Amino acid sequence: MPLPSRRLATALWPLVFACGAGAHAAERLPALRADPLQSSVSGISSGANMAVQFHVAYSSMVIGAGVVAGGPFYCAQNDAKIASKNCMLPDASDPVPPVEGLIAFTNTIEKTGAIDPTAHLKKSKVWLFSGRKDKLVQQPVMDALQRYYASYVPATNIVYENTLDAGHAFPTVNYGGECSFTGPPFIDKCNMDGAGALLQHIYGPLNAPAATPGGVLTEFDQREFLDGNAYSHSMRDTGFVYIPSACAQTACRVHVAFHGCMQNFDTVKDSFIRHAGYNAWADTNQLIVLYPQTITRFGIGLKKWQPDFLFNPQGCWDWWGYDSASYYQKNGPQMQAIKKMIDRLASS
Repeated sequence: MPLPSRRLATALWPLVFACGAGAHAAERLPALRADPLQSSVSGISSGANMAVQFHVAYSSMVIGAGVVAGGPFYCAQNDAKIASKNCMLPDASDPVPPVEGLIAFTNTIEKTGAIDPTAHLKKSKVWLFSGRKDKLVQQPVMDALQRYYASYVPATNIVYENTLDAGHAFPTVNYGGECSFTGPPFIDKCNMDGAGALLQHIYGPLNAPAATPGGVLTEFDQREFLDGNAYSHSMRDTGFVYIPSACAQTACRVHVAFHGCMQNFDTVKDSFIRHAGYNAWADTNQLIVLYPQTITRFGIGLKKWQPDFLFNPQGCWDWWGYDSASYYQKNGPQMQAIKKMIDRLASS
C-alpha cells in the first residue's frame, strides 16, 4: 500500500471533478445503546495510523488499539514526504522521526485540549503486529511505535508480534495470499488469527468465535457525519457496520476496524469487511464492528460549494494532512466523523 506524495498532485489536478462515490440509498446508522467507554480500534497501514491517532486523541473512551503496519502518533508531521519515506521506508538519509520529539509534541498538544489527557492511556491495551517481510512499512517504524506507546502504556499491556515472515497484510489463519505476499486484498494466511489476537488482548478472555457469523452486515450513510459531503473528505457516501443479533437487545461494545490504502470497498469489495476475521468474534462477544470507508480522490471537488483540491489516489486515511492540518486532533474531519458514528451507536 504505497503512499502517494501530495507533491505529485499538481500535475494531475485538472483531470477529475466529481460529486461523490457510493451514492445510493443507504440506511441510517442505528442507535443501539452501545457502551462508548468500552470502544476500541484497529487497522492496517493507513488504517493503522488512523487507529493510533484515534486512540491517542480519544483515549478517554478508547480502551485499546490493534495496529498492523503503522507508525507513531504524528509521525508524518503534516508532510507527505515524511509520511512516504521516514514513516514507511526509513533509511540513513530519512530516518524515522525521533520518538522523543513525537512524545514531546503529544504532551504539548494535550495541554491545549486538542487530544484527551494522555493519563487515560495508562489503562489501555495495545497489540502491535509487524511482518518481517513487510517492505512497505518496515519494522523500524513499528519499533518506534512500540517505544512511543511505552511512554504512556505499561509494558505488561503491550504485545508486539514481529517474528512472522509476513508481508504487508492483515494476518489470518487461512484466508488470503501466502503469508509473505504483499498485494490486494492485503490479507494473508499466516496461520494467525490477527483479529482474534488483538480483540482478546484488548478485552481479555473472549468466547470462541462463531463458526459462521450470524449477525447483520448493514451499509449505512456516512454523509450525515461529514456535513452531508463525505466526498470532500475522501470518504465514501456509505460505510458498513456488523451487528450481532444480541446487540439489538443488549448494550454491546464498539470496535472500529480501519481498512488500509487500496483496501476500501470500492477497491477490494467486501474482502476486508468479511474476511479479516472480526465478525466471527463479534458474534459471540457482544461487539459491534464499524467499518468506515474512504474513497480515492484525484483532483478537484467541492467543499462547502467551493472548489477544493484533494489528492488521495489510493483511498488512504488521512494521517499526513491531505484533508486537514488538524487530521490528528479530535477536531480533524475524519476523526470527528468516526467519533460521531460511535456516539450514534451509543445513543438510544
